[in-house]
Amino acid sequence: MPSLPEAIIAVWLPFASLFSRPVWRHVQVLLVGAVLCHGPRTITAVLRVMGLGREKRFAKYHRVLSRARWSGLQGAKLLLGVLVPLRPSSWPLMVGIDDTIERRNGRKITAKGCDRDAVRSTEKHVVTCFGLQWVSMLLLVPLPGSQRPWALPFLTVLAPAEQANRQAGKRHKTTVDWTRQMVQAVSRWLRERPWVLVGDGGYACVRLAWACLEHHVTLVTRLRLDARLSAFPAPVPPGKRGPKPKKGQRLPTLTSLVEETKQSGHEGEVPWYGGERKCVRLRSGVCLWHTPGEQPVPIHWVLVVDPDGRLRPEACFSTHLDLAPAKIVEWFVLRWNVEVTFEEGRRHLGVETQRQWSVQAIARSTPALFGLFSLVCVMAYRLTTVRALGPRSTAWYLKEDVTFSDVLAFVRRALWAEKYFNKSTFRDEQVILNVSDWEVLLDQLAPTV
Repeated sequence: MPSLPEAIIAVWLPFASLFSRPVWRHVQVLLVGAVLCHGPRTITAVLRVMGLGREKRFAKYHRVLSRARWSGLQGAKLLLGVLVPLRPSSWPLMVGIDDTIERRNGRKITAKGCDRDAVRSTEKHVVTCFGLQWVSMLLLVPLPGSQRPWALPFLTVLAPAEQANRQAGKRHKTTVDWTRQMVQAVSRWLRERPWVLVGDGGYACVRLAWACLEHHVTLVTRLRLDARLSAFPAPVPPGKRGPKPKKGQRLPTLTSLVEETKQSGHEGEVPWYGGERKCVRLRSGVCLWHTPGEQPVPIHWVLVVDPDGRLRPEACFSTHLDLAPAKIVEWFVLRWNVEVTFEEGRRHLGVETQRQWSVQAIARSTPALFGLFSLVCVMAYRLTTVRALGPRSTAWYLKEDVTFSDVLAFVRRALWAEKYFNKSTFRDEQVILNVSDWEVLLDQLAPTV
């Protein structure tokens, strides 16, 4: 195992307790190789970049994912403990939630299903594909050098398709069911500290709202314009028999309030997508949200209308009834940073390029790559104490904000320098390399992919 910078060792050290000593040595090789790799993140590609292309006992590295005993859930807890200190004291403890499809096919991929591909689909054209559905929780934190907060994954769970569960004889769980379990686990890790869960319309569910309220979590998601909203029940007269009403009279739908909001709604400027600020009209209210078969939940809804009519009306809500309407909209807009993380994970960390076939390796590889995204960001943050991190600009392309490609290149440079040049003698602008290191560098420069 090559030597590592002290800042990177400090980031990885808490995770050593998950593994036995031999497995931990193999894990470090895989982690460094996964960061240095270009293209597919297969075990063979990792071994090549680490100079182990002729390692005869290569199977021991495959067994880290397929057979070794370690808990991914415990690793997520440790990763959350590493990420929380990055949050400024003035920033709320905010977690984004979303699901994504990993496009995979084959008879051995037992948990796959056919779902809508959100990356390739548009509003008018829906694309479906075979793949694995992952539900991921990401900590939203502001990082130096970027005007937007970053979404750092720490807990990713595989949600098998309904047909796969039926064939395996298991009870099917929807993404909302998995999210409820994840909320319970994260609240236990945070020792019931208040935190905020931000998601899209797929997580607008009364059951999830009640689960969040039970664990002191504020849920902020999209709300349908035709949602069933009701007033609070009137006080029951003393001595009246029978069951007490759970909700009051039915309220008008938000669709019927769009034109009135456009004309006389509260005008304000809120943070919007793309980092810009948008002048919109807002209308809000506190009421009960009801779906058949569920206990009505109190929510604070906000209707957002563009006075120019360029954007279609949207609504969101919070289970925290005292939040300001503009703050609810601001927190809801932050969820788009989750989509940025998913796209950068595919482009720069090779998500969807891994080729594990065993059930356990599949359940571990994708969460490990998403966790590696967060670890790379933490490593870069620690390395800034030694060297400044800035956007990689050129004469024809000037960047103002640091992106994940800059962060990954920053960490790679530190790893390459420590791996090959820490013992070299700098004399007359010459760097001394041994033959094996020289061959590894040539092997990385020569391939076309």
